[in-house]
Amino acid sequence: MASRPPALLDGFGRAARKLRVSVTDRCDLRCVYCMPERPVWLPRAELLSYEELARLAAVAASRGVTQVRVTGGEPLIRRDVHRFVALLKAVPGLAEVAMTTNGTRLAAQAAALKAAGLDRVTVSLDSLDAGTYRAMARVDGLSDTLAGLDAAEAAGFGPIKVNCVVMRGVNDSQVADLAAWGRRTGRELRFIEFMPLEGDAIWDRSLMVPASEIAAAVIARFAAVERPGAAHSTSVSYDYADGRGSFAVIAPVTRAFCADCDRVRVTADGTFRTCLFAERGADLRGPLRAGAGDAELALIMADAVSRKGPGHLIGLPGFHRPDRAMNAIGG
Repeated sequence: MASRPPALLDGFGRAARKLRVSVTDRCDLRCVYCMPERPVWLPRAELLSYEELARLAAVAASRGVTQVRVTGGEPLIRRDVHRFVALLKAVPGLAEVAMTTNGTRLAAQAAALKAAGLDRVTVSLDSLDAGTYRAMARVDGLSDTLAGLDAAEAAGFGPIKVNCVVMRGVNDSQVADLAAWGRRTGRELRFIEFMPLEGDAIWDRSLMVPASEIAAAVIARFAAVERPGAAHSTSVSYDYADGRGSFAVIAPVTRAFCADCDRVRVTADGTFRTCLFAERGADLRGPLRAGAGDAELALIMADAVSRKGPGHLIGLPGFHRPDRAMNAIGG
């Protein structure tokens, strides 16, 4: 029996097991923490086809990746994205295919995504107040996102996790209300610290609400106990004392999870990145379109992973913003 190719292993003993694949940098929202108000989109000719992206996922799977998450931009903007999900589900070695979406187009596509084999969907929702939603997204869309959540549950997705970026002076006063809504609906809220990945360079530590403060705001209303951490998890979960579900906090700034990171990324234009905060990445599109074989593509991935640093350095003198906003990397 032929031996399995070595895992994508970095110099700190971390093996890549999860791949985030961005299918587009475009989005119908303009969230202040994610992208510039007036974005310049990637040229369409530079975007990889679904078949090209699926091939890269297969190469990664051959080196030990077992989970893929489809992201954007907003992945549901790209036409027939359910077809890409089906391609991923056919890749040997992939145990799970998930998606993160803002939910505005989910109502019309949830059934097709489920039929294509999508295993899980996570929806981004920063406020239940229309005015606050608009302030953060810079467009209206709350009713569409809520309809998308309902449609996803009707299609068989559930329980659904809901991501919420918390910004001081914007939606931080609504954290406990969002948790209450999650308890009523059976959805797990995952509160995320504001990161320096936005496109208009507005990030300041004063706008970032620490995860400890977020958790305290929820626990002040609903008693909850921290759950023992799972290996490689990006979040810290809390179970409500009355048994009515849980919530989580994600603390990339104050409680970085870099030491256990098992994630890599492929952008919509074929750049392989080993960290959300990497200043740059390795080009896969060029070799792919020049006729590179799977072994050559795997070597490019392996070389990039081998040079992965210990962490992102946010708040330290050596930190530099990545060369792209989050929407062009893949959230």
